Amino acid sequence: MSASSTVLKDLKGEMNHAFGDLYRDYFGTVERFVIHNNGTSADAEDLFQDTMLVLVEKLRQEHFNLTASIKTYVMAIAKHLWLKKLRDVPEMGELDEANYSLFAAGIDRSIENERSYTERLQYYLTKITDHCSRLMQDMFFKNKSIEQIQSDYGYSSKHNAQNQKHKCMKQIIRVKEEDEKK
Repeated sequence: MSASSTVLKDLKGEMNHAFGDLYRDYFGTVERFVIHNNGTSADAEDLFQDTMLVLVEKLRQEHFNLTASIKTYVMAIAKHLWLKKLRDVPEMGELDEANYSLFAAGIDRSIENERSYTERLQYYLTKITDHCSRLMQDMFFKNKSIEQIQSDYGYSSKHNAQNQKHKCMKQIIRVKEEDEKK
């Protein structure tokens, strides 16, 4: 049984340590997203708790089948909740029965968009240099900081690491543009 299968099973079975595992693995990514989108660390804490509630509720539905990675699913829920909160400022408010199905459908769309984005990015990574592919995977899939990238790749300064990231992003953009012309 994979680690993600174990976490899912533990969440369904109300094993609290699974929440700690998810927090350790994914909170940093959620927090960065919130902070980059007009939020604070405290907002990220609240959002992560709300995300866990939605995740557990979905997992406990009889016919629920997780078709994406846990990370993709957690991020899709978190992004949907955060963007909804930003739209509905000042109060997010309680979801009533009528709005719940719209909310759930929005989460499902967010997950599908997140999955197709991830799949496209992975495709683009196969079309760029190996060095850039590894660097981009470390940044976007392993969530390494620019400081970690600098250290891991032996760049002499943070600025050099950022320049390399920029060059790699340009490669991805070129591949994407060429792909769109086809």
